[in-house]
Amino acid sequence: MKQRPWTTPAATISALAGLALAGMTLVRSPHVRADEGNNDESKIQQGFAIAPVPLNLAGRNRALVGLGSYIVNALADCNGCHSADPATEFSQGGNPYLRSPVFSGTIRVNPDTYLAGGRDFGPFANIPHLYSRNLTPDKNGLPAGGHTFPEFLDIMRRGTDFDHLHPNCAGVNTPPNCLQPPFNGEVLQVMPWPVYRNMTDRDLLAIYTYLSAIPCSPGPSGLDPKLFEQNVCH
Repeated sequence: MKQRPWTTPAATISALAGLALAGMTLVRSPHVRADEGNNDESKIQQGFAIAPVPLNLAGRNRALVGLGSYIVNALADCNGCHSADPATEFSQGGNPYLRSPVFSGTIRVNPDTYLAGGRDFGPFANIPHLYSRNLTPDKNGLPAGGHTFPEFLDIMRRGTDFDHLHPNCAGVNTPPNCLQPPFNGEVLQVMPWPVYRNMTDRDLLAIYTYLSAIPCSPGPSGLDPKLFEQNVCH
């Protein structure tokens, strides 16, 4: 059996230095960049490519619209909760969860239910229905139920429920759709705002700007009007 030669300290240092130099050369090489594809412009372009509905860019910051689409459609999966239900989230033939030939092989989001809300997460606590809200702009062009950007920030940072669709139960005069403790009826339930609150102001502004650029949709009809408010488009 051959004896393995010992490596001298000088040789070890030389080898490590060579590896470090090779690593620096790799990072600095114009052909290999650590941030390749990770800049805002690539996200903006991808955002426009994956937007499932026509966008109104008039008077809006193009970069924010594109970035907002990237966040909404590629990262946050907003439509996964803010569409009517799994059966109508995708257009006919475009549902990737189904087998071929029912699934055509091309994913297509249903524009008729896109971000219009109405998905039922109930029964929840003591109320029969808990619907996701309509995020499309109203007749005044304000998204997410007609909210201003400061209000939208409050929703995303603190979960504030400006619609008061499930207030806290507090006495005999509270409506039947009130939430019993320990649930807090002042904040949105189910929605992951405790996670989204960590987004930067620019990311939240991008989401808001994108939501203002999509078409208005009234949302599904026939839901409990005390728990779901249809959007007013005209």
